[in-house]
Amino acid sequence: MTSSKKVTEANQPRLGELISLEEASKHSGLSASHLRLMLRRGKIWGMKISRDWLTTEKAVKEYLTRERKPGPKPRTK
Repeated sequence: MTSSKKVTEANQPRLGELISLEEASKHSGLSASHLRLMLRRGKIWGMKISRDWLTTEKAVKEYLTRERKPGPKPRTK
């Protein structure tokens, strides 16, 4: 499980709330590969079951509402 916040039993999503990254991609307009990257980096809550990543619509919406820095990324030497 990847998480930027500690998940407890009280705030852990129910099985029926979990969606695939393909479904999350349709809701968000982001590609499934970008969502997968954000899951691995801990920017979006998600869990991996077998070979598939799952998240919730709420977690994707929270990610979309966060402020992001536009423009090119700084080069590192």
